[in-house]
Amino acid sequence: MDERRQDARKELCRKLKAKEARKMRARRQKDGSVWFGLGMFGLVGWSVAIPTLLGVALGVWIDLKWESRYSWTLMLLIIGIGVGCLNAWFWVSRERKIIEEEIEKLESK
Repeated sequence: MDERRQDARKELCRKLKAKEARKMRARRQKDGSVWFGLGMFGLVGWSVAIPTLLGVALGVWIDLKWESRYSWTLMLLIIGIGVGCLNAWFWVSRERKIIEEEIEKLESK
């Protein structure tokens, strides 16, 4: 039982050390974190908006050039939103992976 307590204490100390290191890192990068957050917000927004607008523009052009019983504008709007969401998901998952790797690096110290 004593050995389990020591293991639990060591694990707690390791977690607290990693948490403190993350906190200190966040304090050092405090000014940059706001701009980073806004930049990420803008990146996600534009990564959805641009494919959507391109899809709508192409759809309007196709609808004006060739008559069809289907609305190309609507179809390409939906496709543009889908591509944009996949694009945003890619960027966010990439940043999350970088952050998780930094956390693992701090926790292993």
